[in-house]
Amino acid sequence: MGLKRIALLLVLIGPLGLRAQELRCNVQVNSQKIQGTNRTVFQNLQTTIYEFMNNTSWTNHVYGFDERIECNIMLNITEQLGSDEYKGTLQVQSRRPVFGSSYNTTMLNFLDNNLHFRYMEFDKIEFSESTHLSNLSAILAFYAYVIIGLDYDSFASMGGSDYYLKAEKVVTNAQMAPEKGWKAYEGNRKNRYWMVENLLNSKYRPLREAYYRYHRQGLDRMSEKSTEGRAEIADCLTLLQKVYREKPDAYMFGLQLFFDAKNDELVNVFSESFSAEKARVVNILTEVDNPNAAKYKKILEEKSE
Repeated sequence: MGLKRIALLLVLIGPLGLRAQELRCNVQVNSQKIQGTNRTVFQNLQTTIYEFMNNTSWTNHVYGFDERIECNIMLNITEQLGSDEYKGTLQVQSRRPVFGSSYNTTMLNFLDNNLHFRYMEFDKIEFSESTHLSNLSAILAFYAYVIIGLDYDSFASMGGSDYYLKAEKVVTNAQMAPEKGWKAYEGNRKNRYWMVENLLNSKYRPLREAYYRYHRQGLDRMSEKSTEGRAEIADCLTLLQKVYREKPDAYMFGLQLFFDAKNDELVNVFSESFSAEKARVVNILTEVDNPNAAKYKKILEEKSE
């Protein structure tokens, strides 16, 4: 699977008949907090989002069915503001297979608290790269591009840039939209604007490099050379430490995205390491991701090799 995905990075525009969709997206719409509403509208919404995410061609590359990127989208609708207007949250997750194993590693695990959209039953979701047609289609397209960009970053150094630029264009198109989540000045700088800003910001380049080394040179080697693969992951953590120490901004949202996806995995990877490597890794992790320090210290409690 991993080698096939790498080949995709070398494919340019193919014949239209050969193009295949990139995502295998599971969609769930939770509307339990909305009372007295026809439930079929939410069932239809779930189906419509599923078809939009899975049937849209997001790139010009050729994907086999088993090469689609696995992802989950869960809309938790908490308010109905009108007959066709809703608010809530959006949980977005994606994962990628690890070469030579049945294991899938989490690439993105983010809760977007700024879900606000309009939808009438049987509406079709339409998206344009050049203009903002609706908040729902823009949000879904934004995350489709981020998911694909992260996947490509994990197979080639800086490989996801084209898709982050597409996500950035979605953000630009949405600057006049009244809904939250698209603008630089909102809240604590942990929204869609700052997500793609960090992914494209040159100050976060070591983080982008770490995505490649962590996955392609680290995890993908562990089925055959576990010690070497784990050592590469340990080394790439110094890239994250570099970003943290240089503090490109006060919030460092890009680092948080990485650790929200990887904190449990890092504990599992290094729990079987040797003492010196454990100590080195725990020192780095407790510095750069202090909110999860207690979790990382469990690495030291496991029996060393």
